[in-house]
Amino acid sequence: MAPLLDFRVLSFDVYGTLIDWEAGMVAALQPLLDKNGASFSKPELLKVLHELEKDQQVKTPDMRYADLLTTIHPRIAAQLGLAEPTADESREFGDSVGRWPAFPDTVDALHRLSKYYKLVVLSNVDRESFSLTNAGPLQGVPFDLILTAQDIGSYKPDPRNFAYMLGKVKEEFGVEKEQVLQTAQSQFHDHHPAKEAGIKSCWIMRPGACIGNREQEVFDWRFDTLGAMADAVEAESA
Repeated sequence: MAPLLDFRVLSFDVYGTLIDWEAGMVAALQPLLDKNGASFSKPELLKVLHELEKDQQVKTPDMRYADLLTTIHPRIAAQLGLAEPTADESREFGDSVGRWPAFPDTVDALHRLSKYYKLVVLSNVDRESFSLTNAGPLQGVPFDLILTAQDIGSYKPDPRNFAYMLGKVKEEFGVEKEQVLQTAQSQFHDHHPAKEAGIKSCWIMRPGACIGNREQEVFDWRFDTLGAMADAVEAESA
Protein backbone atom coordinates (compact mmCIF):
# COMPACT_ATOMS: atom_id res chain seq x y z
CA MET A 1 0.00 0.00 0.00
CA ALA A 2 1.36 3.41 -0.98
CA PRO A 3 1.89 5.98 1.77
CA LEU A 4 -0.95 8.41 2.35
CA LEU A 5 1.49 11.23 1.73
CA ASP A 6 1.98 10.06 -1.87
CA PHE A 7 -1.32 11.80 -2.64
CA ARG A 8 -1.70 15.52 -3.26
CA VAL A 9 -5.49 15.96 -3.32
CA LEU A 10 -8.23 14.72 -1.01
CA SER A 11 -11.64 14.70 -2.69
CA PHE A 12 -14.26 14.75 0.04
CA ASP A 13 -17.79 13.63 0.27
CA VAL A 14 -19.30 16.09 2.75
CA TYR A 15 -22.69 14.89 4.00
CA GLY A 16 -22.08 11.62 5.79
CA THR A 17 -18.31 12.10 6.02
CA LEU A 18 -17.73 15.61 7.36
CA ILE A 19 -21.33 16.39 8.29
CA ASP A 20 -23.56 14.03 10.28
CA TRP A 21 -26.06 13.67 7.46
CA GLU A 22 -28.09 11.05 9.28
CA ALA A 23 -28.53 13.02 12.50
CA GLY A 24 -29.35 16.16 10.52
CA MET A 25 -31.90 14.43 8.35
CA VAL A 26 -33.63 12.71 11.28
CA ALA A 27 -33.83 16.04 13.13
CA ALA A 28 -35.28 17.70 10.02
CA LEU A 29 -37.97 15.02 9.82
CA GLN A 30 -38.93 15.41 13.49
CA PRO A 31 -41.53 18.17 12.92
CA LEU A 32 -43.36 15.86 10.51
CA LEU A 33 -43.31 13.05 13.08
CA ASP A 34 -44.39 15.34 15.92
CA LYS A 35 -47.29 16.73 13.92
CA ASN A 36 -48.55 13.19 13.35
CA GLY A 37 -47.73 11.84 16.80
CA ALA A 38 -45.56 9.23 15.09
CA SER A 39 -42.32 7.52 15.99
CA PHE A 40 -39.94 5.54 13.78
CA SER A 41 -36.44 4.22 14.28
CA LYS A 42 -33.53 5.96 12.61
CA PRO A 43 -32.94 3.04 10.19
CA GLU A 44 -36.64 2.99 9.23
CA LEU A 45 -36.67 6.70 8.44
CA LEU A 46 -33.38 6.72 6.57
CA LYS A 47 -34.24 3.70 4.45
CA VAL A 48 -37.39 5.40 3.16
CA LEU A 49 -35.60 8.69 2.62
CA HIS A 50 -32.61 7.14 0.85
CA GLU A 51 -34.73 5.20 -1.64
CA LEU A 52 -36.86 8.21 -2.52
CA GLU A 53 -33.84 10.51 -2.73
CA LYS A 54 -31.91 8.10 -4.94
CA ASP A 55 -34.83 7.67 -7.35
CA GLN A 56 -35.43 11.42 -7.57
CA GLN A 57 -31.74 12.10 -8.25
CA VAL A 58 -31.88 9.75 -11.22
CA LYS A 59 -35.12 11.27 -12.53
CA THR A 60 -34.03 14.91 -12.13
CA PRO A 61 -30.21 15.02 -12.06
CA ASP A 62 -30.17 18.80 -12.58
CA MET A 63 -32.56 19.61 -9.71
CA ARG A 64 -31.01 21.56 -6.83
CA TYR A 65 -30.61 19.36 -3.78
CA ALA A 66 -32.66 21.64 -1.52
CA ASP A 67 -35.49 21.52 -4.08
CA LEU A 68 -35.10 17.76 -4.37
CA LEU A 69 -35.57 17.33 -0.62
CA THR A 70 -38.59 19.62 -0.76
CA THR A 71 -40.02 17.48 -3.58
CA ILE A 72 -39.64 14.15 -1.80
CA HIS A 73 -40.84 15.35 1.62
CA PRO A 74 -44.55 14.65 0.90
CA ARG A 75 -43.57 11.23 -0.49
CA ILE A 76 -41.68 10.42 2.71
CA ALA A 77 -44.84 11.24 4.64
CA ALA A 78 -46.93 9.05 2.34
CA GLN A 79 -44.52 6.13 2.60
CA LEU A 80 -44.67 6.38 6.39
CA GLY A 81 -48.47 6.58 6.41
CA LEU A 82 -48.49 10.18 7.65
CA ALA A 83 -50.63 13.17 6.69
CA GLU A 84 -49.38 15.22 3.77
CA PRO A 85 -47.25 18.18 4.91
CA THR A 86 -47.91 21.73 3.81
CA ALA A 87 -45.78 23.34 1.10
CA ASP A 88 -44.08 25.51 3.74
CA GLU A 89 -43.26 22.46 5.85
CA SER A 90 -41.72 20.70 2.86
CA ARG A 91 -39.69 23.79 2.00
CA GLU A 92 -38.42 24.00 5.58
CA PHE A 93 -37.26 20.40 5.27
CA GLY A 94 -35.46 21.19 2.01
CA ASP A 95 -33.78 24.23 3.55
CA SER A 96 -32.46 22.30 6.56
CA VAL A 97 -29.18 21.16 4.96
CA GLY A 98 -27.07 24.05 6.20
CA ARG A 99 -28.07 23.29 9.80
CA TRP A 100 -26.98 19.64 9.82
CA PRO A 101 -24.16 19.24 12.37
CA ALA A 102 -20.52 18.45 11.71
CA PHE A 103 -18.98 15.39 13.31
CA PRO A 104 -16.94 16.43 16.38
CA ASP A 105 -13.58 15.60 14.78
CA THR A 106 -14.23 17.17 11.37
CA VAL A 107 -13.07 20.78 11.63
CA ASP A 108 -9.84 20.06 13.48
CA ALA A 109 -9.01 17.17 11.14
CA LEU A 110 -9.57 19.31 8.04
CA HIS A 111 -7.20 21.98 9.33
CA ARG A 112 -4.57 19.33 10.03
CA LEU A 113 -4.98 17.65 6.65
CA SER A 114 -4.81 20.99 4.82
CA LYS A 115 -1.11 21.16 5.71
CA TYR A 116 -0.46 18.19 3.44
CA TYR A 117 -3.15 18.20 0.73
CA LYS A 118 -5.38 20.29 -1.47
CA LEU A 119 -8.89 19.88 -0.07
CA VAL A 120 -11.63 19.37 -2.67
CA VAL A 121 -15.38 19.10 -2.08
CA LEU A 122 -17.29 16.67 -4.30
CA SER A 123 -20.80 16.89 -2.90
CA ASN A 124 -24.32 15.92 -3.91
CA VAL A 125 -25.81 19.17 -2.63
CA ASP A 126 -26.26 22.59 -4.24
CA ARG A 127 -23.97 25.61 -3.95
CA GLU A 128 -26.17 27.57 -1.54
CA SER A 129 -26.66 24.64 0.84
CA PHE A 130 -22.94 23.93 0.95
CA SER A 131 -22.16 27.60 1.48
CA LEU A 132 -24.41 27.62 4.55
CA THR A 133 -22.76 24.44 5.83
CA ASN A 134 -19.29 25.83 5.30
CA ALA A 135 -20.08 29.11 7.03
CA GLY A 136 -21.88 27.36 9.89
CA PRO A 137 -21.08 23.81 11.05
CA LEU A 138 -17.73 23.70 9.20
CA GLN A 139 -16.70 27.02 10.75
CA GLY A 140 -15.38 28.49 7.53
CA VAL A 141 -12.74 25.83 6.81
CA PRO A 142 -11.11 26.90 3.52
CA PHE A 143 -11.41 24.40 0.68
CA ASP A 144 -9.25 24.66 -2.43
CA LEU A 145 -12.02 23.62 -4.82
CA ILE A 146 -15.77 23.19 -4.33
CA LEU A 147 -17.76 21.03 -6.76
CA THR A 148 -21.45 20.34 -6.19
CA ALA A 149 -24.08 18.34 -8.03
CA GLN A 150 -25.49 21.69 -9.14
CA ASP A 151 -22.19 22.52 -10.87
CA ILE A 152 -21.94 19.11 -12.54
CA GLY A 153 -25.57 18.46 -13.45
CA SER A 154 -25.71 14.97 -11.94
CA TYR A 155 -25.53 13.22 -8.60
CA LYS A 156 -23.06 10.66 -7.31
CA PRO A 157 -22.71 7.74 -7.93
CA ASP A 158 -22.94 8.93 -11.54
CA PRO A 159 -19.46 8.49 -13.07
CA ARG A 160 -19.75 11.95 -14.62
CA ASN A 161 -19.22 13.50 -11.18
CA PHE A 162 -15.88 11.76 -10.72
CA ALA A 163 -14.75 12.51 -14.27
CA TYR A 164 -15.67 16.16 -13.75
CA MET A 165 -13.73 16.28 -10.48
CA LEU A 166 -10.63 14.75 -12.06
CA GLY A 167 -10.77 17.21 -14.93
CA LYS A 168 -11.05 20.20 -12.59
CA VAL A 169 -8.27 18.92 -10.31
CA LYS A 170 -5.94 18.55 -13.28
CA GLU A 171 -6.93 21.97 -14.63
CA GLU A 172 -6.60 23.80 -11.30
CA PHE A 173 -3.68 22.00 -9.66
CA GLY A 174 -1.96 19.98 -12.38
CA VAL A 175 -2.66 16.81 -10.38
CA GLU A 176 -3.33 13.50 -12.11
CA LYS A 177 -5.78 10.81 -10.99
CA GLU A 178 -3.04 8.74 -9.34
CA GLN A 179 -2.52 11.47 -6.74
CA VAL A 180 -6.21 11.96 -5.88
CA LEU A 181 -7.70 10.13 -2.88
CA GLN A 182 -11.49 9.96 -2.63
CA THR A 183 -12.25 10.36 1.08
CA ALA A 184 -15.76 9.37 2.05
CA GLN A 185 -18.17 7.32 4.15
CA SER A 186 -20.60 6.00 1.55
CA GLN A 187 -19.73 2.84 -0.30
CA PHE A 188 -22.70 3.43 -2.63
CA HIS A 189 -22.11 7.08 -3.47
CA ASP A 190 -18.30 7.21 -3.43
CA HIS A 191 -16.16 4.12 -3.02
CA HIS A 192 -17.67 1.86 -5.66
CA PRO A 193 -17.83 4.54 -8.37
CA ALA A 194 -14.35 5.78 -7.42
CA LYS A 195 -12.96 2.29 -7.88
CA GLU A 196 -14.68 2.00 -11.26
CA ALA A 197 -13.04 5.30 -12.23
CA GLY A 198 -9.60 4.06 -11.13
CA ILE A 199 -9.42 6.43 -8.14
CA LYS A 200 -7.95 5.24 -4.84
CA SER A 201 -10.18 5.76 -1.82
CA CYS A 202 -10.06 6.18 1.94
CA TRP A 203 -13.11 4.92 3.79
CA ILE A 204 -14.13 7.08 6.75
CA MET A 205 -16.47 4.51 8.28
CA ARG A 206 -18.38 6.61 10.80
CA PRO A 207 -19.42 3.49 12.79
CA GLY A 208 -23.17 3.12 13.10
CA ALA A 209 -23.93 4.78 9.75
CA CYS A 210 -27.06 3.34 8.12
CA ILE A 211 -26.93 4.82 4.63
CA GLY A 212 -24.57 4.15 1.76
CA ASN A 213 -23.49 0.68 2.84
CA ARG A 214 -22.92 -2.08 0.30
CA GLU A 215 -22.48 -5.79 0.87
CA GLN A 216 -19.11 -5.63 -0.88
CA GLU A 217 -16.87 -3.03 0.77
CA VAL A 218 -14.14 -1.52 -1.40
CA PHE A 219 -11.41 0.83 -0.17
CA ASP A 220 -7.65 1.29 -0.06
CA TRP A 221 -7.47 2.77 3.46
CA ARG A 222 -9.99 2.64 6.29
CA PHE A 223 -10.41 4.76 9.42
CA ASP A 224 -13.33 5.15 11.82
CA THR A 225 -13.08 8.94 11.77
CA LEU A 226 -11.43 11.74 9.83
CA GLY A 227 -9.48 12.55 12.98
CA ALA A 228 -7.96 9.07 12.89
CA MET A 229 -6.95 9.61 9.27
CA ALA A 230 -5.28 12.91 10.21
CA ASP A 231 -3.42 11.09 13.00
CA ALA A 232 -2.11 8.55 10.46
CA VAL A 233 -0.98 11.26 8.05
CA GLU A 234 0.85 13.13 10.79
CA ALA A 235 2.51 9.90 11.94
CA GLU A 236 3.76 9.32 8.38
CA SER A 237 5.21 12.81 8.21
CA ALA A 238 6.99 12.59 11.58
